[in-house]
Amino acid sequence: MLGTDFRTGSPDWIDLGSHDTDAAAAFYGAVFGWQFVSAGPDAGGYGFFQKDGKTVGALGPLSEEGAASAWTTYFQSDDVQATARDVAAGGGAVRAEPMDVMGEGWMGQFTDPQGAQFAVWQPAKTKGLEKASEDNTLVWVELHVADPEAAIRFYQGLFGWRFQEMQAPGMTYRVLSIKDGDQQEGSFGGVAPLRGEGEEPRWVPYFAVADADVIATKVQENGGSVLMPASDVPDVGRIAWLADPGQAVFAVLKPNPRQE
Repeated sequence: MLGTDFRTGSPDWIDLGSHDTDAAAAFYGAVFGWQFVSAGPDAGGYGFFQKDGKTVGALGPLSEEGAASAWTTYFQSDDVQATARDVAAGGGAVRAEPMDVMGEGWMGQFTDPQGAQFAVWQPAKTKGLEKASEDNTLVWVELHVADPEAAIRFYQGLFGWRFQEMQAPGMTYRVLSIKDGDQQEGSFGGVAPLRGEGEEPRWVPYFAVADADVIATKVQENGGSVLMPASDVPDVGRIAWLADPGQAVFAVLKPNPRQE
């Protein structure tokens, strides 16, 4: 289960790039109760989403020309420079060369061979998210691509991930786990085939919630949209796919049975 004891390949950070950070902060505050805290005058408008004073995500203005508002998932790397070389060797692209982030850690931003964007974080002073797998925090990350098997081979080359296949309605789902320790305890996400024409390859963050239907209603009331209404997935929980007013896609999950 996704936690904050980060190891190689763990999702350790998420942030939202937005055209309107004030509106985004207000939206997620209304939906999840998050508070936005600026990272300071030298951070270029970047700051942190917090729950109970603990960081659960981040928000900043878009810096790439033509970029659409989106959530980015970061995975822990012990050597961001080596990861960048491995991305290129595996057929991916380096969107932002590895850089030191004010002594907090090293960051690199990439695109996998099928077009899904992701990033890595090599921690220094900032280790990563401070809360996960509780209500209104990150609980799962999911990759949607045309060729799941090829995607897994690519990411295994970067992080050594393991996977297990399970049958889901209409598809084979691959559950991902980090390379060390118990495979079930180390699971953090999954890989699914694209759901239909027009869906873009992407990583989608899932946030744990107490009631997926209530959250979907809050999203609509605050200018967002429901892409997939709340529905039950056997042995998993109740899931809804949503988008914020800037069209950044995310999902919510009420786990069943409840996982704490």
